[in-house]
Amino acid sequence: MSKNNKKSFSEKSIVNFLFNTFPSFSYILKWTVISLIIASLIGTASALFLISLNWATDFRTSHEWLIYFLPLAGFIVGAIYYYYGKDAEAGNNLLIDTIHEPTKEKIPLKMAPLVYMGTIVTHFFGGSAGREGTALQMAGSIADQFSKPFRLKPSDRSILIIAAVAAGFGSVFGTPLAGTIFGLEFYLIGRIRYNAIFPALISAVIADNVCKLWGAHHTLYHITATIPNLSFPTIFYAILAGIFFGLCAIVFSRGLSSTSKLFKTKIKYPPLRPFVGGIIVVLGVLLLGTTKYIGLGIPTIIDSFQEQLPAYDFAFKIIFTVITLAAGFKGGEVTPLFFIGATLGNALGYFIPLPPSLLAGMGFVAVFSGATNTPIACSIMAIELFGAECGIFVSIACVVAYLVSGHTSIYGKQMIGESKNEKFILDEGKRINEL
Repeated sequence: MSKNNKKSFSEKSIVNFLFNTFPSFSYILKWTVISLIIASLIGTASALFLISLNWATDFRTSHEWLIYFLPLAGFIVGAIYYYYGKDAEAGNNLLIDTIHEPTKEKIPLKMAPLVYMGTIVTHFFGGSAGREGTALQMAGSIADQFSKPFRLKPSDRSILIIAAVAAGFGSVFGTPLAGTIFGLEFYLIGRIRYNAIFPALISAVIADNVCKLWGAHHTLYHITATIPNLSFPTIFYAILAGIFFGLCAIVFSRGLSSTSKLFKTKIKYPPLRPFVGGIIVVLGVLLLGTTKYIGLGIPTIIDSFQEQLPAYDFAFKIIFTVITLAAGFKGGEVTPLFFIGATLGNALGYFIPLPPSLLAGMGFVAVFSGATNTPIACSIMAIELFGAECGIFVSIACVVAYLVSGHTSIYGKQMIGESKNEKFILDEGKRINEL
């Protein structure tokens, strides 16, 4: 036997030995390759989106008159979706449906450019929206194009979408660990699918690094106060704050759902909904005399960690965001939820004896936790953003908000895998919008 044949035989033997002796080796190799491909594309898309969003926000901030064109912009976006994007209009709920029913039709690729364009337009003209929804939809749309070329079976296709969501979330916020857990939590309440944890983790880490390589920047937040010692009183205060955050999550989720139904009931022609919603937002800005509650609202979020703000800031942000999104403008809910939670936490500092900066950090993630039913992801996100010192306080707030919010969610297609309370055990296996 020649040396080349011996070498080839030896290499094949090693590979066969690894695959036969360690079944997980093939799984790790397979998903590393898949994740490298999809996460590189998703990280690039997130970077493009973040850079574009920063430009749109900066331009609108220096040209505030653009707000007057918000109704017209809403009509155009609504018309584009109505005539060309009906199969992509379900947004994040389409991703959740695909995870639960992986034999469904492929997520259309046009979802990515449509939601990208729609979100940039929303922010350019002054709508109150976020970026998470856009990142997730772009990620899911891009990744699902590879389900057939990779010859993925239905169960693997579900994992692919979970990994894509983790990559989109992790890269757009610069929190890969939170992105990993968010991908595992966001579609099913009360249960986690551990066979998707490696693809989710490796995809989130790669996408985050690719996004940073393109020069995209993430906002840095800091809890400026000294974290108090853990004691029975401070634990009680954290639980009390968590209750308020959970109630706020209910108000936002139900407000968004009911207002969306109101727009659909009263305005039959879909493109007119964002047109009317845009008029309401413009009138609200003129009435209040400030643009503080439109766009992402990041300056106010930063201020909530540094100084005492008016106690009503969170309420106005709820109103502006609910109208913007319920009317049909594109964008996410999460960054507005950060604003709402941080400013509510800041307001709680008026009567809860914890540092307002800490309360702002707790609210930042806890309202998000209650509105999306992702307490573990939100707790980890706080640790990634603010440091481990606040970990106990934010975790208590996130878990309490998750429990208090009950079976409500900003994601109507989210399924209840395990009820939060034994009194509601009959809800298990149902979608939020079926309750």
